[in-house]
Amino acid sequence: MKIFHLISSEGLYGAEVMLLNLASEQKRLGAEPIIALFQNEHSQNLEMTEEAIRRGLTLELFTCRGRVDFLTVRSIREWLKNSNVDLVHAHGYKSDIYGYFSARPLEVPFLATCHCHLWTGASRLVRLYQLFDCRVLRRADRVVAVADSIANALVDSGVRRSRVSTIYNGTDLLRYAEGRPNLRSELGIGDRPLIGAVARLVKGKGLEYFVHAAKEIVREVPAATFVIVGDGPLRAQLEELIVSLGLQSRVRLLGRRTDMPAVYASLDVFVLASIDEGMPMTILEALAAKRPVVATRVGAVDKVVLSQQTGLLVAARSAPALQEAILRCLRDPYFSRGLAQKGFELVHGAFSAEAMARQYLDIYHDVLFKRETVARPSFREA
Repeated sequence: MKIFHLISSEGLYGAEVMLLNLASEQKRLGAEPIIALFQNEHSQNLEMTEEAIRRGLTLELFTCRGRVDFLTVRSIREWLKNSNVDLVHAHGYKSDIYGYFSARPLEVPFLATCHCHLWTGASRLVRLYQLFDCRVLRRADRVVAVADSIANALVDSGVRRSRVSTIYNGTDLLRYAEGRPNLRSELGIGDRPLIGAVARLVKGKGLEYFVHAAKEIVREVPAATFVIVGDGPLRAQLEELIVSLGLQSRVRLLGRRTDMPAVYASLDVFVLASIDEGMPMTILEALAAKRPVVATRVGAVDKVVLSQQTGLLVAARSAPALQEAILRCLRDPYFSRGLAQKGFELVHGAFSAEAMARQYLDIYHDVLFKRETVARPSFREA
């Protein structure tokens, strides 16, 4: 089976990592995945490109000169016409639109995965894109959500319940289980407690609550060090917050890293402070690295972090709740190790990349061989 995965990548974040894991496992299982990326002078997608090549995945690049480029649709359509692709699988609203209009005239089946909650763009152009995305998803052969809450939002937006499925993300278990803890030596902190968050520096990740929690924790554990791994538009704002709270020597922004298994392996506690999520890859990665997890109760997080069993769940937007849970892990290493071990076992049993890939392949087969025969409305009617 030949699958054309289309994604508009801005770096190597959750959706990109999920797709790389998915394509790698699909290839191992005998399918033929192709990863297609948009490329222009402002978006070279070097991280995604390099990682795809490292994994031995087939890669195609399509020039896209802006948010709306009809020549790109034509280029993708011509490529599909000459490549005998069985199915187009889009990841993200821009990819949904370009993928749908490329595949539809050729009658190539079209499937989309929604990685996050829908249609929250701030700019007028992004909101317009997302409005079209909503209409496209109603016409898709199948739409996959990475969390039940996202699946419900899709149905509320007009996508038929029969065409919506939920598949939780899966991670590369072996890669994170083999991480070597080298971050401590790099930071020069010895055996001091190290607490970390891994996230794009954007509003929905709740990193300001993590920083405020750090302020209170260092009062009780003065040796504690905090790291935030990732980059994004809120970096300057977070730097200002750290300075204003006098935490320059305690909270460090490490930017993007390519040695994530080593980062996770170095942490005493992993923290997800998000106020909005689907199924975050970072939690799966942290548990695969056998790290204790403190996370907010958002999206599908509670499918992985079973409170008091595989991690600690707290309310979103609450620095005191994060503070209390982190301190509990630091005070009781035996309890923390138990959480990490049970989390590790859960991820291995239910959230592997192989399990995810098999579920997607089942849906592909269903789309290819059991497509609905009822007439569909025109795009304007959808």
